[in-house]
Amino acid sequence: MTRTVVAAASVVAALVITAPTASATPHTVHVRSGHTSVTVAPAIAKALLSNGIAPIVTRPGKPSLTTVANQPTLKATYPITGGALTTDPLGGKILHKGGLRFANVFNGRSLEVMNFTIDLNRAELTGRVAGTKTRVPVFKLDLSTAKVKLTKHGADATNVTLKLTSEAAGALNTTLRTKVFSPGLTVGTADTHPRF
Repeated sequence: MTRTVVAAASVVAALVITAPTASATPHTVHVRSGHTSVTVAPAIAKALLSNGIAPIVTRPGKPSLTTVANQPTLKATYPITGGALTTDPLGGKILHKGGLRFANVFNGRSLEVMNFTIDLNRAELTGRVAGTKTRVPVFKLDLSTAKVKLTKHGADATNVTLKLTSEAAGALNTTLRTKVFSPGLTVGTADTHPRF
């Protein structure tokens, strides 16, 4: 238990270091459970809906409504199913179940990405395209905005900024036949709560 707590503390400390130092024997913390929530920026939610694009959370993800700066928006919460984190240098992955389908209500076309993975080695969130074995980078993770704290059995990283990748923007625009998505678009923020 002591080693787990020490390793967890190392993970949290590493999250706020922009240039972690190398180490021959990095600590590894196995992620057992938890959840990650994605909150869409209100302006983005409004832009999507006004262009006929409906974001739909798929199971076992759970949708909910929330407010940001007194403006309503969508929040999606996904269960964490596993993964492992390392320190010195910071790395590892956090695995999830559930997905997000973007549907164009004007033409009936849709695209779903699912089973998200937070990849700290690449500072990105990837997802598998539904109906395929292809995994694509969906968001780049900006950790400079994050707030991190240690709990007894895990870590909490909040306010991680999500920026749409060029791959995801291109796939969404092409599949949905829209022009609403652009590379680097700040879609919202993520809060992740892995438990060890």
